[in-house]
Amino acid sequence: MANRFASSAQSAIPVHAVEADGDYPAGITSAQRDWLKATGFSGGLGEVALLPDNGTIGAVLVGWGTEATRVRGRFHLAAAAQKLPEGVYRIASGIPDEDLENEALGWLMSNYRFSKYRDAGAVKAVLSAPDGIDAKRVEVMAEGDALARDLINTPASDMGPDALEAAFCALGEAHGAEVSVIKGEALLEENLPLIHAVGRASDQAPRLLDLRWGILGAPTVTLVGKGVCFDTGGLNIKPGASMGLMKKDMGGSANVMALAHMVMALKLPVRLRVLVPAVENSISAGAFRPGDILSSRKGPTIEVNNTDAEGRLVLADALAVADEETPDMLLCLATLTGAARVALGPDLPPFYTDGESLAADISEAADASADPLWRMPFWNPYEGSIEPGIADLDNAPAGGMAGSITAALFLRRFVENTTGFAHFDIYGWTPVAKPARSKGGACQSARALLAVIEKRVK
Repeated sequence: MANRFASSAQSAIPVHAVEADGDYPAGITSAQRDWLKATGFSGGLGEVALLPDNGTIGAVLVGWGTEATRVRGRFHLAAAAQKLPEGVYRIASGIPDEDLENEALGWLMSNYRFSKYRDAGAVKAVLSAPDGIDAKRVEVMAEGDALARDLINTPASDMGPDALEAAFCALGEAHGAEVSVIKGEALLEENLPLIHAVGRASDQAPRLLDLRWGILGAPTVTLVGKGVCFDTGGLNIKPGASMGLMKKDMGGSANVMALAHMVMALKLPVRLRVLVPAVENSISAGAFRPGDILSSRKGPTIEVNNTDAEGRLVLADALAVADEETPDMLLCLATLTGAARVALGPDLPPFYTDGESLAADISEAADASADPLWRMPFWNPYEGSIEPGIADLDNAPAGGMAGSITAALFLRRFVENTTGFAHFDIYGWTPVAKPARSKGGACQSARALLAVIEKRVK
């Protein structure tokens, strides 16, 4: 499998990382040195040199650049892996121990192929698990990464609420979890009016997906993921250019499912719950309208000033459900605002929390896991902007400033009991291919949050 290490290291080709103009590893012959000189290999970041040995590849040198050109944990080895011919390889030297796990993970991530609709090519260069790393954990993270990317990359024609429910149920079945679904008119009977309102215009009924797994009495972790399978913008319809990537608007659900897979596959000692409001924000005679006043599960009424700000509505009901159990940790992931991308770009999702200890753990884990995140503030002076006067809350404050912050403040209104709450405004997409990350769906924050959960429950 592409996200697994080679089953055997026997006859694996050694890979040596060499810094720019640095010393060659021991064992390089004079003939091989001549070859490196003739081919112009200098150890620059991303360079690859295949060293011949009696008609075969004797070793591979990978340019490791300089301290100034390297960014720790950004999968530089993965870039080299994609240039290698078919074979089994092993990391022999040159990569510091503290970087070894991330670089091995990057190699596995670089093997991802989305082949649902065409032959995406076979994986050629397979890595043997380096000594000294937790190979099982690395493989599980790579599996979760591939799951998130597969779900996001699948177009809405094949990944509507019905298909997302099927994938959610399959995940639960694979790990022996309990899964329940509240669907269609039953949402109103169960007091989930916002999820119903946003999804009622689609020919695929809105629903709340609910997974439970783990040990009763263990620390409780609840994950909430935005599952808007396609977002037309509703009656405030998006322009075509903005609608083109809206298959990824369920990226929050894809990423919490990836994280849930990691937690369950590693059998962490937690009581896990996953909540996904799965809807399609469509247009029909039954669509919710600008100016409507909607009731929420928790009680506050909401004036709809833009039907394209629907994600926070479905999340509000799901967060209210989660908060009723007061979990030890409540993590919300959503492709929520364009404002977050304007502020920090596609690769650096902001997160929000009032918990200083939790914030420190997330930032530390993000750095160590090569899964970048940046803390933004729940800025209380902006609270007034989400209060329109005619209702308790406004789903789309006028003016457009601080859009990611005001969206986060809106969500916080529905979490009153849980102190360990954090919200992540992810992008869920890699717009330009990078080492280990092909263009397309992206797994963001899941690896960092896995490390946070491990730290807090072990």
